Amino acid sequence: MQRRQERQEARKQAQAPGNHAGQWLRRYKDLPPDQQKKALESDSQFRSLPAERQERLRERLQRFSSLPPQQQNRILQRMETWEHLTPDQKQQARQLYSQLKDLPPARRQKLQTAIRDLRAMPPEQRQRIIESDRFKTQFSPEERNLLSGASRLPLAPAESGQNEPPPEE
Repeated sequence: MQRRQERQEARKQAQAPGNHAGQWLRRYKDLPPDQQKKALESDSQFRSLPAERQERLRERLQRFSSLPPQQQNRILQRMETWEHLTPDQKQQARQLYSQLKDLPPARRQKLQTAIRDLRAMPPEQRQRIIESDRFKTQFSPEERNLLSGASRLPLAPAESGQNEPPPEE
């Protein structure tokens, strides 16, 4: 319950005039980690968050800063994509991710690979592939339904081998 309230508060702050998903990270991503931390600690919105949320954001910043620039840019791109989804699309993405994470690891990886491959195709080709005999032998009806839902969302493709949840709001 408290985490939901924190997300709602973060969403309100992110939707404040002038705020844009990933804006803070884009602004400070090229600074050394100690200067990033100092900038974060001096941010008024950050200081107004509960201590637990502040700690999570410090950890996420540290993790983000340790990534190669190409991966940082992909994350920023995903944040931008997420920001432009409708509330219904965000809910659908969360539901699909929840279903994916409940699968056994081998099946989850197989579906993530299929999702990535489908997103590289033109939209009109995706459903034909999902309904193909090849996919019918590789995936259960439930898994094909999940693939169909994921392929309709305008999300950035997941990085190969990654198991990233949708961005938090």
